[in-house]
Amino acid sequence: MTGDEDFDDLWDDDAEPVRDDGRARSFPAFAPDRRIGRTFAATWWGTAWIDALERAAFDRGQLSRGRRYATGGQVGPITVSPGRISAPVHDGDPDLPHDTVVRIGPLSERQWDRLLDALAAKAGHIAALLDREMPAELVDTAEDAGVRLLPDYGDLESECDCPSWDQPCRHAVALAYQMSWLLDRDPFVLLLMRGRAEAELVEELRSRNARRQIAVADDAPPVGTPAEEAWAAAPAPLPAPPAPLPGVPLALAPILAGHFAPGVDAEALGLLAADAASRARHLLAATRAELLVRTCGAPR
Repeated sequence: MTGDEDFDDLWDDDAEPVRDDGRARSFPAFAPDRRIGRTFAATWWGTAWIDALERAAFDRGQLSRGRRYATGGQVGPITVSPGRISAPVHDGDPDLPHDTVVRIGPLSERQWDRLLDALAAKAGHIAALLDREMPAELVDTAEDAGVRLLPDYGDLESECDCPSWDQPCRHAVALAYQMSWLLDRDPFVLLLMRGRAEAELVEELRSRNARRQIAVADDAPPVGTPAEEAWAAAPAPLPAPPAPLPGVPLALAPILAGHFAPGVDAEALGLLAADAASRARHLLAATRAELLVRTCGAPR
């Protein structure tokens, strides 16, 4: 975030989705005369979206007019779905809007597979997304997996039923500018455009994280001293192991779903808890093995 007070108007309730069926999200129109600061977007990833738009435009005049349309409230409700953003945009008469679409290519199944594997290994990235943040490290992780999340030059295409020959026309520019405000508020909108809805992502990450933890446990070498050796070398009876803690980390969601503040995703929190619990279990196992060696001596 920039901390610039000029962005205060970008965060009111009028950007909440009015329809969300998983594969499409619709947002009400932004009010006119929204204040902006030194840059149009409020976050670095929203600004990256604007940079891709402005580099692709051939006519700077269309950019200027589209920006004026965006801040003047001439863009209607925006609908976001995989690969597609659409809205009615008018030239001054709300009763005569143009059907306008901005497209960005969805990721392929192979790209999603690589990206989800990379994200599942980074609990901090999942936590950041759930907090509606997109740290630069997350984008770097995606690029290391051969996936580009944010658009680059030429990645955005537009369609409009207006008579303009310019690509993008002022109506598409206005729509794309307003999209940066939605991205500022929720980076899951970008991931939806790239082909996955939030609920799908959380479920796939939870599943991959669980499989990864099982694989790590199966591949881990034995830790500690065999029980018979430890017993033979012990100067005194060993204390009984502590009783296992009740519950399973991934059971957090159904148990506590009604106890979180609004906006907290219980399923995703369960995913993070499972990851933390698995890491803690491995640390505790290693620590207990070290204590056994100190008490009983090194294995002979």
